[in-house]
Amino acid sequence: MEQIIIGTLEQGFMYAIMVLGVYLTFRVLDYADLTVDGSFTLGAAITATLITSGVNPWIATGMAVVGGSLAGVFTGILHAKFKITPLLSGILTMTALYSINLRVMGKANISLLRARTIFTDFANLPFMDKYSVLILTVIAVIVCCIFLYLFLRTEFGLAVRATGDNEEMIVSQGVNTQLVKIIGLSLSNGMVAFAGSFVAQNQQFADVGMGIGMIIVGLASVIIGEALIGNSSVGRTIIAVVFGAVVYRAVIALVLQLGLPPTDLKLVTAFIVIIALISPDLKQNLGRSGIWIKSRGKEG
Repeated sequence: MEQIIIGTLEQGFMYAIMVLGVYLTFRVLDYADLTVDGSFTLGAAITATLITSGVNPWIATGMAVVGGSLAGVFTGILHAKFKITPLLSGILTMTALYSINLRVMGKANISLLRARTIFTDFANLPFMDKYSVLILTVIAVIVCCIFLYLFLRTEFGLAVRATGDNEEMIVSQGVNTQLVKIIGLSLSNGMVAFAGSFVAQNQQFADVGMGIGMIIVGLASVIIGEALIGNSSVGRTIIAVVFGAVVYRAVIALVLQLGLPPTDLKLVTAFIVIIALISPDLKQNLGRSGIWIKSRGKEG
């Protein structure tokens, strides 16, 4: 049981890094970016390829972040400079990344069994044998949360938030929203690729199809976190996003323990997103029903 809980937390925090990237585009920039499915795999592909080529895993992880950031820049240029819609620009980049990821890996998947990774390095530290993966992942999540929180409170971060809230207003203030979007998408996909690098090194393989459906996982985690904790402030929302990622992985782990085939996980994910999306309306309707029942009772 302990191993299941630890494994769930490890997966939850790893994917939380990706969810933070989705939050930056989906909630802050108000941009539905489908690049995520491709940049997640790109991070894994770059890391796996470099590690198997003998590159230091820490450098390989950093290069994965750079690769994901460049993918975000490309999406941003398609939208900002060439006026392609957010949805289509993300789809175009995601489609291109499928071939690029195959080119990077040279084949459909790469094994990292018995290869040196950041987790094997961290496990060699004193007292880091059993919980090394969890501790390193939590440290990475904390660093990403602090970075995102501080970034969104800078002058440029406020411009990013304002662009998502009211682009026409911020343009009238002389802000270059094209640059804001490009940088926002770059940061977002950099974090997504970072998560892909972590997952590949933890699972000890990279596969060209491992990023399929990541945008749905990210949206589900964001919505679940906001529904459970709220989004009244930037700090609270960032914590909610991380919490939502852990809860999502816990639900998936529970479903698997109940005997559901892994092939049905995408279906479960879709239902989780649907429930999370309609939950505010359900609460509102139930509240109205309660008020109506009380008023009828008083009249009786």
